[in-house]
Amino acid sequence: MTIEPVLNESEIEIVKNLAYEIWNDHFIPIIGKAQVDYMLEKFQSREAITEQIKKGFLYYLIRIQNHSIGYMGIHPKQDELFLSKIYIRSFEQGKGYGRKAIQFLEKFAQEKRLKKITLTVNKNNTDTIKAYEKFGFKKTGPVVQDIGNGFIMDDYGMEKVI
Repeated sequence: MTIEPVLNESEIEIVKNLAYEIWNDHFIPIIGKAQVDYMLEKFQSREAITEQIKKGFLYYLIRIQNHSIGYMGIHPKQDELFLSKIYIRSFEQGKGYGRKAIQFLEKFAQEKRLKKITLTVNKNNTDTIKAYEKFGFKKTGPVVQDIGNGFIMDDYGMEKVI
């Protein structure tokens, strides 16, 4: 497994395509198709990803033998690393790739002298919450955000102290 930075338009396109596949597969049962469609356009379109990168987000492709199986989006800020996105194709889950990706982030945070990794996760995304807890993350409380168009993100905040 390799984790490679997203550096150009063609790699942004790969991220966008992975997002559409993974989100439609995973999130429709949790938040519904209308919210998935809205969030993909708002946060995971080519334009949205490009804008996030301009604002300091870093994107990485997770690859196995040159095949992209997932991606991450992170935002280093002050004393923490915000894990905005980490997604792996459903048929590649359960093979240890998520753990390796978290280890990559821990090393990144240590090298940048960041004290913790933070994230938000949908309250109904129970399998993912369990995985984060297994990786040493703790819930910090509810995080509810109005994202427009009548939709909210009803999440838990989680963090792992490094």
